[in-house]
Amino acid sequence: MKSLPRFILIVVLSYLGGMFLTWWTVAIAAFLVAVLIPLPPLRSFLNGFIAVFLLWLALAFFMDVRNDHILANRMSELILKVKNPMLIGIVSALIGGITAGLGGLSGSFLRYKKSK
Repeated sequence: MKSLPRFILIVVLSYLGGMFLTWWTVAIAAFLVAVLIPLPPLRSFLNGFIAVFLLWLALAFFMDVRNDHILANRMSELILKVKNPMLIGIVSALIGGITAGLGGLSGSFLRYKKSK
């Protein structure tokens, strides 16, 4: 039951942080939420990963639709050597998800060490 409020809080903090700060603030958001609302390490990682993965995937999709897939097609050709705009969105969402997951895992481990 603690996972849903954590999920929503990570999404909101990551979105707000991304509007004003750099991309890696998703790790800070997941870290802070994991310290404030404790969960086991695996669930903290998965919570941060899934929250930011879905957020970044949705943001990439909406940005991609707004410019008619032009940028995503060119970037996927340049980086992945394949003309597939969905694949570049999934790769970027994976990067954000792993970053946030590791932030949440770090916060969970800090909380776990402090409580022992």
